[in-house]
Amino acid sequence: MNRKPALPRRLALAARTPGLDAGKFLQLSAASPDLALLEWPDHAALSALGLPLQATAWLMQPDEARIETDLRWLERPGHHLLPCTASEYPELLRQSPDAPALLYVRGQTAALCEPQLAMVGSRNPTAGGRATARHFAARLGGMGLCITSGLALGIDAACHQGALEAEGLTIAVLGHGPDSIYPSEHQALAERIEAQGALVSEFGPGTPPLQHHFPRRNRIIAGLSSGTLVVEAARQSGSLITARLAGAAGREVFAIPGSIHNPFARGCHELIRQGAKLVEEVSDILAELKISLSAQLVAQAPVAPEEGASGGRALDKEYKILLDALAFEPASVDSLIERTGMNSESIASMLLILELDGHVAPHPGGRYSRMARQ
Repeated sequence: MNRKPALPRRLALAARTPGLDAGKFLQLSAASPDLALLEWPDHAALSALGLPLQATAWLMQPDEARIETDLRWLERPGHHLLPCTASEYPELLRQSPDAPALLYVRGQTAALCEPQLAMVGSRNPTAGGRATARHFAARLGGMGLCITSGLALGIDAACHQGALEAEGLTIAVLGHGPDSIYPSEHQALAERIEAQGALVSEFGPGTPPLQHHFPRRNRIIAGLSSGTLVVEAARQSGSLITARLAGAAGREVFAIPGSIHNPFARGCHELIRQGAKLVEEVSDILAELKISLSAQLVAQAPVAPEEGASGGRALDKEYKILLDALAFEPASVDSLIERTGMNSESIASMLLILELDGHVAPHPGGRYSRMARQ
């Protein structure tokens, strides 16, 4: 009878064992260097290692169907099951509280050991917040920082896209098994991340994206990174969980402030009041992180074009007046008529041109805001 190679099977057993974190796995591997104790468990030996009862019960009678699912997943190119004893397992994560014993990885395991900055924020950001996230990720990714986020809608996606556009590394930490992508509309983005970084999960293949998985996912995002940057977040945002986990682990926490009228800025303001570093530009982050980046990469990092130099048209006097009248929080056409004295037809036409040139962003209810030109 053909048998699966011993080590992959033993790693799959470990990955599925409930309550087995990195600390307990290190103890187990010290007691059984070839991990044979996982495949031929001894109740007394496992109990002596302090494994919880559900872990011992699982190993005494494992779900063979799940193990076979994992082994078939591992047979595919670029798929890895990385134990915390491996040299490719990131040291910062290994030092974090409740670090996972093993990680399922799709893509480049080497990316996990690169210096990382977590970037997180609202799933429903403003257009300006999305643009800011993309800009910061592109600048920092181009300088050699790996951008780590959670593949969620909104700010997470913008951060991954910015890093990819700068040809930098990016890592997406999943709140479900590594054999699927959630949300489904990010399938193409996930494929680009896999090719230019890695998709990471502590959950085995077939695990659905359940709500309680995402706070656990957030601790890995924070644990992988030297710091966490929050771009936009409401007061009850899950992004604040990531930031607080980062702070509790002794990592730097950064937040970008916003308009007092923007509810998605209030979480950032709360973090700043609690001691997070206020960020206005990329240098604010680099000054705090104790990371050695290549001077050549920093010098060559892409710089966002100056206003009017992006290939868009030069602004006439009337356009400049309208742009000056437009604040960074959304304003209605009626407000702009009052501020500028122009008629509604002219303003509507000019707003369309300014939107096409990337100077303004539309908002629900026929309102517009000025875009920050980083």
